Amino acid sequence: MRQWLAGPVEAFRAAERWLLPGHCLVCHERVGQTADDSLVCGMCRNRWPRLPFPQCPRCGQPTDADTECRICSDWPAGLSGVRSAVWMDPSVRRTVHLLKYDGWHRIAAAMAEPVAALIPTGGSGVLVPIPLGGARHQLRGYNQSAKLAQAIGGKASRVVSETTLVRSRETRTQTTLTPEEREANLRNAFRVVGAVPESAVLVDDVFTTGATLVSAARTLLEAGTITVTAVSFARAELPLTGASRAT
Repeated sequence: MRQWLAGPVEAFRAAERWLLPGHCLVCHERVGQTADDSLVCGMCRNRWPRLPFPQCPRCGQPTDADTECRICSDWPAGLSGVRSAVWMDPSVRRTVHLLKYDGWHRIAAAMAEPVAALIPTGGSGVLVPIPLGGARHQLRGYNQSAKLAQAIGGKASRVVSETTLVRSRETRTQTTLTPEEREANLRNAFRVVGAVPESAVLVDDVFTTGATLVSAARTLLEAGTITVTAVSFARAELPLTGASRAT
């Protein structure tokens, strides 16, 4: 059965390479075929800006050692150890958009590499992707956070559960909302279905204010999960947090 499935998959990838023969989806430069058949060239991946240190030990926001973090001061007690792999610069933003809006779900394999490095291999925490609402899932055809979680799980040897957390209602898009509006928009937006994991690692594509992760984490903690951590591929810079970009 697996061999039968391999044929159509390989045929699809061959057609994909024919349509975009050896070109990086981010910079559009022609590149040789890579061993992992990545859609993002090594040069672009190397240019993704990593978050500098020091970072808040709880939420991972880069901050001055003497400055109190204002992002996670009111987070639930069971949520800690949130980390993001890269800053949201124009190249990273294009990568996220290719995954999120343009249907290139295989680009999650390249995105997963720096994120998987943030997760200890062989740990017990189940990877739980942030779920999409039904309307957005139907429009996109897949959940970008689930694709990212699957890729991370393969690299970090972690179990992925796409059914643990579901949306209990549709929410407005977060793009233009203030931090306060984001929090209100996501209040009681999730529910747990089935078995409750003892330890969970939430997975999302972008960390902006943390409102989505906090709402999802609170739902898991109230259902009985003991510890919740989280990872994201990108983190948006927020001037209002007082954290400046380090070089």
